[in-house]
Formats: sequence, structure tokens, C-alpha cells
Amino acid sequence: MAATRFFAQNSSMRPLAPKTRDKNRFSRRLRDQDSIVDDLPQDFALAELPVCWGGQLRHSASNLKPNPHPDPLLSPQRTALVVGPEPDFAATVATILPDWTIERARDNVAALTLIESRVFELILTGESTSGKADVELLRRIRLIRPHTRLIILTNESTPTDVIASMREHAFSYFSKPLCWTSISEMVRLAAEGPCWDDGIEVLSATPAWIRLAARCDVKTADRLLQFFHEIADLPEPEKSNVASAFREMLLNAIEHGGQFDPKQYVEVSYLRARHMVICRVQDPGNGFSLDEVRHAAIANPPDDPIRHQSYRDAKGLRPGGFGVLLTRSLVDEVIYSEKGNEVLLVKYADSPRQRTETAAP
Repeated sequence: MAATRFFAQNSSMRPLAPKTRDKNRFSRRLRDQDSIVDDLPQDFALAELPVCWGGQLRHSASNLKPNPHPDPLLSPQRTALVVGPEPDFAATVATILPDWTIERARDNVAALTLIESRVFELILTGESTSGKADVELLRRIRLIRPHTRLIILTNESTPTDVIASMREHAFSYFSKPLCWTSISEMVRLAAEGPCWDDGIEVLSATPAWIRLAARCDVKTADRLLQFFHEIADLPEPEKSNVASAFREMLLNAIEHGGQFDPKQYVEVSYLRARHMVICRVQDPGNGFSLDEVRHAAIANPPDDPIRHQSYRDAKGLRPGGFGVLLTRSLVDEVIYSEKGNEVLLVKYADSPRQRTETAAP
């Protein structure tokens, strides 16, 4: 994946090692239907795996609301199911989730048999299967385990498969070339919550025009951005530019319009025409006027490029405020509605255009 990485540096989320007397309880276990391997290589690390530049996860605002991690000594043992014939895949998941039990199923048929017999908190499909086959597995799982989190990894995918996975409430979706840095972050994200609640609703969708509703929290935004990456069929660097601009506007909508209220939703649209891409983000807030946002860098005079930070400090806002300014540099047009709670991002595919920002009077 050649995209420029536009998410912040990964942060370690591994818990502290348990006490010696709890060693057996929290040891890494890797099991399949035929054998148990208790001693994974201690030096097996994700650093040894391919790491791409195009990570789709960690938004720079992911630290806006730090989430405390539960004490593993007080948490029940949880189990993840890894599907596929590759033993290294299960070993990698064990390094990501060191305090989980990791089980293996050789294929989707064997996985479904195991899932029918007992509960798994997280399921990851193997990259040897197609997106279409994994979505079919997900449909069958939903009939018996409606709240199971499933992350699809596949070597064969289409935008239609990605949309189908979202309709069936997949937690996330990755196609080749796989970026293990991004996958690791998403696996940890899936492992955090005690209860599965999707937060993304497909309102209507074709590969060319998708409308979604997304809950106003950063975790949901991270998941939505990964789905966006899989659906968008743009060449580089346009794909990275549009994704970065979309990210900035989405987080602005969730933070300022939705106030990080999980009961509120933003509406998002992606439209792919022959010569352009349009992204639309509408938030539930009261809107704003660009002429009145002194806490944003776009309002700074040329001779004082960080003046907005004093306004942010006075309001108790986090450092930042460069979102709109960055977005203008990445797409060709940024168009706000009259109310200011709805924005269109336009990227022309064939011909260079003068980048402009247009606000309705």
C-alpha cells in the first residue's frame, strides 16, 4: 500500500504483565482442532512483519478522549478465533492480544462449526478467502451469534463486498496488500469494548453512491475511515488526499457538531462520478460561519499564523484547529451549506482545478 500514512504514531495498548501466580491464567495459548501450542516464540514481534505507509487507523484526534484500559486481572479470559490454514497468522494475533486465548479453524466451514458450539469475542478471517465468502460466513454467524465482532482479511475484494460487510455489521475490513500496523490497531480497538454495538448504519449504497450514518465517537470514525479506504477506487496520491480531507471533516463534525455524544450521529455520503469524487458530511450541530471561527487556523492573518491558538486556550480547546486549512490544500473545493453544519468535498479526477473554498452567503 503506497498511500502516505496520515494517522498518528501507534500507541502501545498492551497491559502490564500479570503477577507470577496468575501466569498460567494469562499465558498465551494457541489451539487448533488437533493440537495446543503453549509456548509462542517470545521474540515474535510485529516489527518483523511488513509495515506499509498507508495505515488507515489512528486519527490525530484519537487521543482527544483517552480510554482507560481495564485491569486484565479483573477481566474474564476472552477468546479469539482465527480462520485460515496459516499458523503465522494466529501467532501474530497472539502477539497483539497477549492475554487472550487464540483458537484456530482451518477454513470457514470449520469456523462455523466451532462458533455454533461456543462463543468467541472476536473472529478474524484469513486472507486466503475472498471477501464474498467471508461476508457469507458473517451472515451465517449473525443468525446464531448476533453480537460477535468479526474483522475480514481477504485477498480478493470489490467495493460491493465491502458494502455487504458493512450491511452485515463487520467490525472492519482489510484487503491485500495488508498493512499489519493498521490491522494491529483495529484488533486492539475491537478488543477494548465489553459489548458489541456497531455504530455504523448503511442508509443506502451502491459502489458509486453510498450514504451512511455514523455515531459521534472517535472509535467509530476510525472504523469508518478503514471502510472508506477499501471502497474508494482512486489512484494515488488522490486517494490519500481525499481520505485525509474526509478524515478532518468527519472528526470536526463528531467533535464540534456532535460533541462526542454517542447518542448523536453524523451523516456521510461518498459519490464517485466519472470525473470527480464528492464526499459529504452533515453533523447534528447548530452550524457555524467561517467568518466567526477565530479558534481555527483559517482565520489567522498572514503575519500571525498561530493567532487562533490563543482563542483555543481561552475556550479550553485542545491544540489544533488546522483541519479546514489542511482540507483546502488536499481537495479542489470545500463547500459549506448556509447553516454551516454540512460540507461537501470535491476532488476532480482528470484536470487540475484551482482549489477554492466556497461558503454559501
